[in-house]
Amino acid sequence: MSFEIFMQTIVNGLFTGSIYALVAVGLTLIYGVMVIVNFAHGEFLMLGIYIAYWMFTLFGIDPYLSIPIAAVAIFAVGALIQVGLVQRVLDAHPLNQIVLLVGVSILLMGLVQFFWSAEPKAIHVAYETEVIPLWGLRFSIPRMVAFFSAMIISLGLYLFLRFTKTGSAIRAVSQSRNGAMLMGIDVKYIYYLTFGIGAAVTAVGGVLLAPNHKMIPTMGQAYGVTAFVVVVLGTMGNFIGAFLGGLIIGVVEAFAGFWLGGDVKIIASMLIFILILLFKPAGLFGGKAA
Repeated sequence: MSFEIFMQTIVNGLFTGSIYALVAVGLTLIYGVMVIVNFAHGEFLMLGIYIAYWMFTLFGIDPYLSIPIAAVAIFAVGALIQVGLVQRVLDAHPLNQIVLLVGVSILLMGLVQFFWSAEPKAIHVAYETEVIPLWGLRFSIPRMVAFFSAMIISLGLYLFLRFTKTGSAIRAVSQSRNGAMLMGIDVKYIYYLTFGIGAAVTAVGGVLLAPNHKMIPTMGQAYGVTAFVVVVLGTMGNFIGAFLGGLIIGVVEAFAGFWLGGDVKIIASMLIFILILLFKPAGLFGGKAA
């Protein structure tokens, strides 16, 4: 492997990893606050990319300009799912939570197939294959937009959690639900707000994929599985760990895809997942941090 190919593989891995990071940030935020594993999380990414597709197809809106639309719409969907379904099983046996969220996942995929069919769809824009040559490397414009957008969104969410009153309330609930209630925090409000934010962030990840990614109703499953690998790698509930873990998994998959082929690159992710569970089950960062 030449130095140019080595560096290009890292660049490609970071671009892909930024989407993984965004999805994982949404997943770990929900887990960190509610201590519930959202098995329907990947479907929010799928809904985001379908919203971008229909905004482009019906109204000619550029995929990136549909980011606010997708974020608001999927925030509402996530909040409704939390209030109507998840809230009822928060204190139930974990198996009940798993069954419910797997059912939500299947329901969302089924609804998309029913209304829009299972036929693969794609968005074709003028810049989808455009690249910027720099330092002997090729930087894809759509992937660069996705990378920097994911960075900005993740940073904005981190600052929101650290330096706003609502963010402080979210962190308080993540540390102690009972303690937060004693301090007068509306825990139910924080729950549906957090679930909605986690869903919205993940949907934005789907929109960022839209210009160069084929879409099918089951596509969210692969991203959901990878997100679980990422949050375990970066420690469940750890925001920064999830973001860095996404970048790491993206680079690992890029090299695995180069050596083994794109169809089996997920083997590398699963191997990391198994090794982390065996030798460092608390994750690389070893503690929860909103």
